[in-house]
Amino acid sequence: MSSDTSIWPSKLSLLSPTPSIFLSALGTTRQIAGSFEAQRAIDLDLNVSLAKAAKESGVKVYVLISSAMVSSSSSMPYPKMKGELEDEVKKLDFPFTVILKPGLLLGSREDSRPAEAVARAIGSALGKLSNGWLTERFAVDAEIVAKAAVNAGMQCIDERREKGLWVVNQSDIFKLGKTEWKTGS
Repeated sequence: MSSDTSIWPSKLSLLSPTPSIFLSALGTTRQIAGSFEAQRAIDLDLNVSLAKAAKESGVKVYVLISSAMVSSSSSMPYPKMKGELEDEVKKLDFPFTVILKPGLLLGSREDSRPAEAVARAIGSALGKLSNGWLTERFAVDAEIVAKAAVNAGMQCIDERREKGLWVVNQSDIFKLGKTEWKTGS
C-alpha cells in the first residue's frame, strides 16, 4: 500500500471482488501528525473519504472504531472531530453501520503518550486488583476492541443483526470481544 494517503480511496474501488465489509480504526495523534489540522486530515477527512469510497464500491457493512463520549457539538477539538466523523459515516447510510465506542484503550503503544500511559497503567492495575471489574467501566484492551469489531461486522454479514445503525458501547465491546469471541456466538 502506498504511503500517499490521497490515493487510498481510489484504490478501494479497484478491489475485486468488492469487499462486503470495511473496518476503520484509522487515526493518529496531534503529536505524531504535527498539528491538530494535520491530525484532522487523517482522523476525519481521510476516514470520510475512505467511507465514501467504500459506499460507492458497494460495501455492505461499515465498521468504525470511534471513542466513548464524543459528539460533534463538543467544545473540545478531539471529541468534536470524532463526533463529526460518526455523523458523516451515519449520513452514508450503509446497509449496516457499526460504530464501536470504547473507553480508554489499554495495551502497548509504539508512540509516546505520557498522560495516557499513566492512565493505562492505573487502568491495568485496577483491572488486576478487581479481576477486570473496575477496568471494564472505563477502559478496554485494544485486542478486545479489534475482536469486537470483527465479531460485530461478521454478525452483520451473516445477517444476524437488523439493517441500520448499531452503536456498540463499552459493555457490549467486552461481550463481543471477550465472551462471544470465545464461544463464536
